[in-house]
Amino acid sequence: MTSASFTRRGILVATPLVLGTGMLAACSTDGSGGSSSDGGGESGGALTIFSTGEEMSFDPATSQNLAITTLGLTARRLTAWKTSAGAPTELIPDLATDTGTASEDGRTWTFTLQEGLQFEDGTPITAATVKYGLERSFAAELTGGLTYHKVLLEGGEDYAGPFSDKHLDSIETPDETTIVLHLNRPYGDFGWIASTPAFAPVPEESGEPETYATAPVASGPYRLESYSPGSQAVLVRNENWDAGTDQARAGGPDSLEFVLAQDASVVAQSIIADRSDSQNAFLSTFVPTAQLVQAQNDPNVGDRLVTSGPGALEYLALNTASEALKDVKVRQAIQYAVDKQAYLTAKGGEISGDYATTLITPGIAGREEYSLYSDDPAGDADEATALLQEAGVEDLTLRLVITDDQTGAAEAIQQGLDRAGITVTIQPLDENAYSSEVTAGDGTGYDLVLSSWQPDVPSPNANLTPLFDSSQIGNGNYNLARYDNPDVDAAILEASSTTDAEEAHAKWAAVDQQILEDSPVVPLIFSKNSFIHGSGVENFVIGEFPAYPNYLTVTLAP
Repeated sequence: MTSASFTRRGILVATPLVLGTGMLAACSTDGSGGSSSDGGGESGGALTIFSTGEEMSFDPATSQNLAITTLGLTARRLTAWKTSAGAPTELIPDLATDTGTASEDGRTWTFTLQEGLQFEDGTPITAATVKYGLERSFAAELTGGLTYHKVLLEGGEDYAGPFSDKHLDSIETPDETTIVLHLNRPYGDFGWIASTPAFAPVPEESGEPETYATAPVASGPYRLESYSPGSQAVLVRNENWDAGTDQARAGGPDSLEFVLAQDASVVAQSIIADRSDSQNAFLSTFVPTAQLVQAQNDPNVGDRLVTSGPGALEYLALNTASEALKDVKVRQAIQYAVDKQAYLTAKGGEISGDYATTLITPGIAGREEYSLYSDDPAGDADEATALLQEAGVEDLTLRLVITDDQTGAAEAIQQGLDRAGITVTIQPLDENAYSSEVTAGDGTGYDLVLSSWQPDVPSPNANLTPLFDSSQIGNGNYNLARYDNPDVDAAILEASSTTDAEEAHAKWAAVDQQILEDSPVVPLIFSKNSFIHGSGVENFVIGEFPAYPNYLTVTLAP
């Protein structure tokens, strides 16, 4: 687990081990956050990726990678994503011939693999290897991966993986190209779930839990040639990858070198200067604040600095289990008291995000724009004071827990609430204390917490369920508001069980508003991410979702 200042994705946090080693910067933008050209680059060349992380893992069973990031270079899945600037992300086939066919009741999903697919060693990719890859993700020896499929597949709650020669009956493989998945309930977004890492094929004879992370068998355009923790990982072409079967990956550079354990500020300086060893390179993390200001003011950087559109939701969670916050009027008063303008300024200003009044992330189908509370980003202290008076509350003091690097943002929250007579004490916690008190504890030690959320897939379900379903309270989960509303739980279940896309979108939009009427969180901003790369990087797109560049389609200049 990373600290609270990292954007949380899906069920778990996006760790530096995974996202941090492959966050690829875009280039040649047209100002909309993506490439200004659909072509122009050629296959070939060596791409360098500077990473602050010290280690990497290429095991899909333990990965939380977004479908367009690092692991997608070596491991294909049943489905994939197509990202483009100014358009929602599309679900597309990957190993499969389509994005999955649901039964009439939405509880059975069938995928058919393309013919002739091969691993890096020339052995065939079959339905059995996809089944084995999925089964591995249940093993106790392999932890940290996403859990959507684990709670959806029939019998998954009692399954402990294949290493004791047991198989999961809800995953059927009637022939070499057909995989049938039986769910314990209807689930309309299962095509998106099939794009998550666990749906990558793994040959049974190669999938030992102790070794696969650094000795994977590639199904994507690149294979792992060498790996030295704390130093580098080198990917080279997988000669048995067939570009004609792959709609998601360009397979542009001949090789990619991840240079590990780097100082982000030093690397950013080198890329800003476009030094010779940085021209075919990018920094795998967001540009540090000091270098971001420098890059913005350097005319030689230009469109090599790329800022995404609005992405992850940053929010203030209000602990509904706290005695001080059980009254909805008090929680609504905080909605008005918060100064989002001051918060955005503390985060770095306009380049850091757009104001948020809803919960579902921009770029996700089903999101509707609305505002239940103050339309002024600076808030409305008078309305906040009036609501507190209605609730009969005076001299309200709240404890806000943060991680060390959230001090400026926390002080902006503190100052905003002070205008309405609410006293906020700020308590920095280290990672272990934060986990113990906020995500794993009983929720009795805090009133407020700052956090952020990046869904694993572009679905409202991945936005709302982890943050607001009562099953996600405690035990390391991320319902930080300790929000327990049976009506909302029922609405979430109904929306997630709806297989008709338009009907589901309407239901999710209603759930979004239903939750905010109860005010368990204050949406603050949808954060923007800034990346920088050398002059040789081309054809990289940041779509509307996620607010990260698409690693899989990058090429290098001729």
